[in-house]
Amino acid sequence: MGPLTDALERAQDGDEQAFAALTDPFRRELQLHCYRMLGSLHDAEDLLQETLIAAWRGLSAFERRSSLRSWLYTIATNRCLNALRDAGRRPVSAAVPAGGPGSGGGAENFSEIAWLEPYPDVLLDGLADGAPGPEARYETKEAVALAFVSGLQHLAPKQRAVLVLRDVLAFRAEEVSTMLGASPASVNSALQRARAGLQSRALDPGARERLSVAGADSELVSRFAAAFEADDVDAVVALLTEDVIVSMPPQPEWHQGRDAVREFLSVRHLSRKGPWRFAAASANGQPAYAYYLRDGGVWRRMGMFVIAA
Repeated sequence: MGPLTDALERAQDGDEQAFAALTDPFRRELQLHCYRMLGSLHDAEDLLQETLIAAWRGLSAFERRSSLRSWLYTIATNRCLNALRDAGRRPVSAAVPAGGPGSGGGAENFSEIAWLEPYPDVLLDGLADGAPGPEARYETKEAVALAFVSGLQHLAPKQRAVLVLRDVLAFRAEEVSTMLGASPASVNSALQRARAGLQSRALDPGARERLSVAGADSELVSRFAAAFEADDVDAVVALLTEDVIVSMPPQPEWHQGRDAVREFLSVRHLSRKGPWRFAAASANGQPAYAYYLRDGGVWRRMGMFVIAA
C-alpha cells in the first residue's frame, strides 16, 4: 500500500489531517481555476472552500476511476458553473454616453465586467513551474493575464469551462466529457466556439504578444507611476500609446485614445480630495501599483492599477 493510498483510505475513514494532506497541494491551482471561471478573487476563494467541503463530504464515494486531481477539478468546475447559473453573471454592454469622457475613444461599445478583479502574483508562486503539458495552448502567465480572464467572461459558461480545462489545463477530451457529464461531440463543439470567441477578441495563441508584458520596461513603468502620483496628467499621457485603453471595473469607465484619457484623468484629478500614494506590486503576471488615499490621517488602500503593454 503506497503513501497516497494509505492517506486516501484514512481520509475516507474520516481523518481530517489525511484529507488536508491530500488536497493542500491542489489548493492554489484550484483557486486559480475558479478565478479564471469567475473573474473574481473573492468568489474564487468562496468556491474553493465549497469545493473542498463537497470533496470532504463526498470522499467516501470516490472510486479512484480518475486521479484525485481530476476529481477535484470536476467538483470545482461544476461548482463554478452552478454559481454562474445562479448569479446569471454575464458582461453588460452599454453605449458610451454621447459627449462624455471617452465618447470619441473607439468604435466599440463600452463593455465592462463589473466583478473583474486582479489576481496577486504572490498566489502564482509555485504554479509557473507546473507546466500543464504539451497539449496546452496557453502558458500559465498568458492564461492569467487580465485581458485573457476578461475575454473568458464573455464566453458562455460551458464554453468557458471547456476551453480552460482543455487549452489551459490540458485535460484530455475524454476527461472533460466525463467532468461535465456531456457528450464528446458537445464538448468539442463548445471548444471550437470558445476558441472562435477568443480569437474574435484577439486573444487566441497566435496573438499572444498582445498579452505579454514580461519585457515591459521597469523604468518606464516607474515613471508612469511617479507621474500619476504627482497628478501630472500631461506626463502620464505622454507615456501612453495612441490606442491606449483605460477601464476601471467595477466603475462604468472605458476610455480609448490619448485625448479621451487626458480628459478623463483631468476630471478625476479635480474630483479627488487629498493626496494619494503608489506602492509597487504585481498582478496577473503584469506590473501593478496599489494606490492609497489619505483619510483622516490614515493611508487607506483604495485600488490597484494593472499595466499591460
